[in-house]
Amino acid sequence: MSDYIHGIHAVNSLLATAPERFIEVYVLKGREDKRLQPLTEALLRLGVAVQWSNRQTLDKKSDGENHQGIIARVRPAKELNEHDLDGILSEKQNPLLLVLDGITDPHNLGACLRSADAAGVCAVIVPKDKSAPLTSVARKVACGAAETVPLIRVTNLSRTLRDLQQRHNIWVVGTAGEAEQTLYQTKLSGALALVMGAEGEGMRRLTREHCDQLISIPMAGAVSSLNVSVATGVCLFEIVRQRSL
Repeated sequence: MSDYIHGIHAVNSLLATAPERFIEVYVLKGREDKRLQPLTEALLRLGVAVQWSNRQTLDKKSDGENHQGIIARVRPAKELNEHDLDGILSEKQNPLLLVLDGITDPHNLGACLRSADAAGVCAVIVPKDKSAPLTSVARKVACGAAETVPLIRVTNLSRTLRDLQQRHNIWVVGTAGEAEQTLYQTKLSGALALVMGAEGEGMRRLTREHCDQLISIPMAGAVSSLNVSVATGVCLFEIVRQRSL
């Protein structure tokens, strides 16, 4: 079995974190790029087979997504689950977790991973059902964050949230448009899990019931909500701001 990743950032990140996963790489023939050339040379030094391909071949392998002239066929990463979460949390004093409930668009998953990496999130938790797979598209949008931020797929999200609260003393904050208390009125320091629901539907009922607190993002314009990846970035960096005080 193998996966495909594409884009300079995604391939660079995998080269830095898990070079043993590379099987072969397809590079756009005749492209002169100051970022692509050193990456290709590093892969060749590693002994990775590089195939020079035309644009049509690369477009087909990336399903029409912007591949930036490079696609890698790689061994699949180990899928992490709730049992791996204990080890991650044991190394963190005030962990910050991101929980995505019902995010089914790979573009949104990738964008959330990118924001999570930038905000210092120690793991992203998603349910096994009704959740976007970590496709090449998600990895490309994540710009390398898919290789640095652990993605934990759990069988029962409600049980995982309860475990975070009871065993790890983590405060679980969910986002909901109708919540009376806003993001900026809420203390968001200490060990924290931020829960983001799907656009439109929001969090599932059981997920909502397992939150310690619900907050909203104040909206001043005509639109009633933000794209989930944008909302995630807004919330995460308010948490970062409060933690830096």
